[in-house]
Amino acid sequence: MNFTFRKFYYGDIPDDVSGDNNTGAEKNDKTAWPLWEVFIRSKQGLDHKHAGSLHAADARMAIENARDVYTRRQEGISIWVVESKNLHASDPAEAESLYEPAEDKIYRHPTFYELPDEVKHM
Repeated sequence: MNFTFRKFYYGDIPDDVSGDNNTGAEKNDKTAWPLWEVFIRSKQGLDHKHAGSLHAADARMAIENARDVYTRRQEGISIWVVESKNLHASDPAEAESLYEPAEDKIYRHPTFYELPDEVKHM
């Protein structure tokens, strides 16, 4: 049995590719496993970073598969999985109109605040 693995980032999966070798008839099968996006928090970091995608029957299986595939060298301490159909992203072409209104609100920038030394990771 031959397996082909492909890694896609941030929704770059073309419509005609599901990451597996199924034919069109098998893709429409109700028993096909959904695609999950995997986010890993490293030991040195405070945020989760996108690690890749995988197919799994449910969230528990997705976490276990993500552990086996993306944290083989014990580089992670936390795993998030999200079914790909539940992720929605803004269009990069619309970035200017989306982020421009925030530029005139300088009070939202942390440059006006002094943090005490006791506050860490802010």
